[in-house]
Amino acid sequence: MSTEENIELVKKLVASGLNVMEFLAEDAVWVIPGFGTYEGKQDIYAKLLAPTDNLMESMGNSVITNIVAQGDYVVVESYAKDRMTKTGKPYNNTYCQVYKVKDGLIQHITEYADTALAKKVFAG
Repeated sequence: MSTEENIELVKKLVASGLNVMEFLAEDAVWVIPGFGTYEGKQDIYAKLLAPTDNLMESMGNSVITNIVAQGDYVVVESYAKDRMTKTGKPYNNTYCQVYKVKDGLIQHITEYADTALAKKVFAG
């Protein structure tokens, strides 16, 4: 895929909230420094996406503020807007995600976020 096609794929993924499974390769890896590493589509779903979905009342929207891409890599800066937990706490984190695209699917994600905010919102 071209760099432009990779950017469009990642834009669709970011807009999909937690419904990202169709964009992931079977052996995808998702790394969140300070939280964990999830290896393979089923691990990502079972240990990251499903538990997050169970905590959220609304995923709101993700607003992309910057995209930089070269070859197979797409880097996205974004923030969450109108995201709310089931306990009524807002969870509007900021993100920088590095995506590696291979054969039209996401092969690897490294997600940098405010882990202190996540721990504060979800631990209490």
